[in-house]
Amino acid sequence: MRAHVSDNLRFGVFDHLDDSGAPLAEFYENRLRLAEAYDRLGIDYYLTAEHHATPLGMAPSPSVFHSAVAQRTRRIRFGPLVYTLALYHPLRLAEEICMLDHMSRGRLQLGVGRGISPFELGYYGIDPGEAQARYLEGFAIVMQALAAARSAGRELSFAGRFHTFARVPITLGPLQAPHPPLWYGIGSPEGVPWCVANRCNVVSNAPLQQVRVMTDAYRAQWRAAGHADSQLPALGTTRHLVIAPSAAEANDLARRAYARWHASFMHLWVRNDAKPGAYFPATWDELVQAGRALAGTPEAVREELAAQIRQTGVNCILTRFAFGDLPFDVSLRSAELYADRVMPWLRDHAAADTPSRAHDHA
Repeated sequence: MRAHVSDNLRFGVFDHLDDSGAPLAEFYENRLRLAEAYDRLGIDYYLTAEHHATPLGMAPSPSVFHSAVAQRTRRIRFGPLVYTLALYHPLRLAEEICMLDHMSRGRLQLGVGRGISPFELGYYGIDPGEAQARYLEGFAIVMQALAAARSAGRELSFAGRFHTFARVPITLGPLQAPHPPLWYGIGSPEGVPWCVANRCNVVSNAPLQQVRVMTDAYRAQWRAAGHADSQLPALGTTRHLVIAPSAAEANDLARRAYARWHASFMHLWVRNDAKPGAYFPATWDELVQAGRALAGTPEAVREELAAQIRQTGVNCILTRFAFGDLPFDVSLRSAELYADRVMPWLRDHAAADTPSRAHDHA
């Protein structure tokens, strides 16, 4: 089966910004220093999660954090994966999106979603049963507001279940037209038609074979809609990743750090005696066995990633270099080895096997 990798293959970082145990000022500075490194190393995207009232997310305001990223970087594209739209006033969010897009000179990526944790939604007074409806309505308003800035009247009117607006003046518009590229976390093939219709980049944490079903469906529906392969959005998946001179060192570091990350991931679920909607196994070795993490030398990591790319059909790999209590220098070393000895090899390894690089604004 033909692999879908080459110049079209994109590399990114996905970061929960989970509690490392460091003082917060030091924590934020180290993450921003890593963002600078990702920018310098040629990584395409830096995308972050949004979580509240949990050690899984120590940057609960993506706009605040990414305003700093905008100033500390020059070329990397960045943004939330995702803004939890059910928690936002959509007009306020539209204004923040426009500000970030201009502050970054058009590098903002716009991830959207409803929020996966019912407890986080509940702490903000949102009925989890209404989250999907709030998300859909909020998304519609944000898109209208971003479009209204380019309309003749530059105003927005909307009548919905949760929000009603009459001729609100729209004074800010995005730099990227018609809006920053959309990103969405996809869990099943049923979500593909919406993503294709909105030219949306997608990321899945499903098992490898299920990811392949979704990437095949996306490509088929993309072509059926009359779009060119060269315009294909990012079809991605995420991986925890530690690279070191030896497999033993990499795995020792990863096991300890993942134990802390997993405790943060489970924090609210354990507190509320419930099971999470997304599954991550309790140990690093189980995560590796499931194909969702890698630790080892650059050569071993790139071979395994190449096999997974062929199996899943993804054209974008999002890695977690910083998680749990990994020291800053360990995360930086992994990123540097990845950029120097993994990324170029993966691009060259299957360069004759795929179409040309897709545009970043999908």
